[in-house]
Amino acid sequence: MPGGAPGTPSSKAKEKLMLRTKVVVALYPFRAIEGGDLSLEKGAEYEVLDDSQEHWWKVKDENGSIGYIPSNYVKEKELLGLQKYEWYVGDMSRQRAESLLKQEDKEGCFVVRNSSTKGLYTLSLYTKVPHPHVKHYHIKQNTRGEFYLSEKHCCGSIPDLVNYHRHNSGGLASRLKTSPCDRPVPPTAGLSHDKWEIDPTELHLLEELGSGQFGVVRRGKWRGSIDVAVKMMKEGTMSEDDFIEEAKVMTKLQHTNLVQLYGVCSKDRPIYIVTEYMRHGSLLNYLRRHEASLSTNVGYLLDICIQVCRGMAYLERRNYIHRDLAARNCLVGSENVVKVADFGLARYVLDDQYTSSGGTKFPIKWAPPEVLNYTRFSSKSDVWAYGVLMWEVFTCGKMPYGRLKNAEVVDRVQRGLILEKPKACVKEVYEIMRKCWAHCPEVRPSFRVLKEQLINVNQGLVND
Repeated sequence: MPGGAPGTPSSKAKEKLMLRTKVVVALYPFRAIEGGDLSLEKGAEYEVLDDSQEHWWKVKDENGSIGYIPSNYVKEKELLGLQKYEWYVGDMSRQRAESLLKQEDKEGCFVVRNSSTKGLYTLSLYTKVPHPHVKHYHIKQNTRGEFYLSEKHCCGSIPDLVNYHRHNSGGLASRLKTSPCDRPVPPTAGLSHDKWEIDPTELHLLEELGSGQFGVVRRGKWRGSIDVAVKMMKEGTMSEDDFIEEAKVMTKLQHTNLVQLYGVCSKDRPIYIVTEYMRHGSLLNYLRRHEASLSTNVGYLLDICIQVCRGMAYLERRNYIHRDLAARNCLVGSENVVKVADFGLARYVLDDQYTSSGGTKFPIKWAPPEVLNYTRFSSKSDVWAYGVLMWEVFTCGKMPYGRLKNAEVVDRVQRGLILEKPKACVKEVYEIMRKCWAHCPEVRPSFRVLKEQLINVNQGLVND
């Protein structure tokens, strides 16, 4: 029969099935500032025309307007699930959920998050009765597939369950009332599609955030709307042309636990490096500032380590070496998210005092034997430095090796002597630190393996 047997789709029909339209829903609003980009309205649907680039997709809105949008601001409609609800926070850890709800400080404030047991969910609820604290409830399922927190009140879906408990406490410490408002939007890979060179006249520079090896860092606004941090590089401190080439690649590195590089201002001197703004500053200062409340909160300290490890596992997958991982080079943002900063920057520094292990500025207390002896950097030297960073976290920002001089530290490391166990640190966590400090680089675990081990220890601690 023409077109094939009855009931068999023709080749054209098959082609159409294969070219199924991909529809996405905006999880966050996005304001297009550059030509060629398209604004997103939260909750609206968009047809994807080209998703061949990882971070910026070409889409069409309901009015037929076409442009590029950040791919991490949308989710495929068919896969949307709970993500369309304000109260769902995905993989947020128990510790960060507690911190977020306590900051909000409202009776009945709640979130739903993925439980540490895959495929299950936990409801975290803030109550002031009899004193301010957060209760965690597992969302269970019965044999009929219904969801419940108390077996007397079963619902067909998690949104229905949340809705039910908005009106009836039904055995919970409080009725569900609000979820934390104004959740921050994620950074985009570059400020616009294919944009990494930033016009300095579009930056409004504000207060100084700090100064360091490379120069002064100031808070800024790009085009009056996007918060950024601007690192103003001291002239002569870095190999500028090489770094500018690398910056094009680095804007495409995107992970929840990496500080996003937006781009550079390279046409004039000094060069500006423009990154996302992290409101709580360096992890080192954060640990020291909050020592009184953090030193007894082992679960929260461990969560900080897991967040850094996630960022480093992503860099490791991309064959990226940090070379200067330490608490001072991680930053803390809103919702207490911790992100790795300044990755790969050390490679472009021209200062011998900083780049050679004999130099006074060289981070000797974070360096393994193969770096001290042969300046041999790898993901495994990053793992050693990560072990030292864990030690910094569990001592709330103490200096590794105390007041020992660099030469004494080198001698200790060469002889295989390692940092002692911090007081706040449980045996299982210290064992993981020790693995990071294996004398032979090949024996050290990868960041992927470290991440799994830390998550397992965390599960044992909180029994989430």
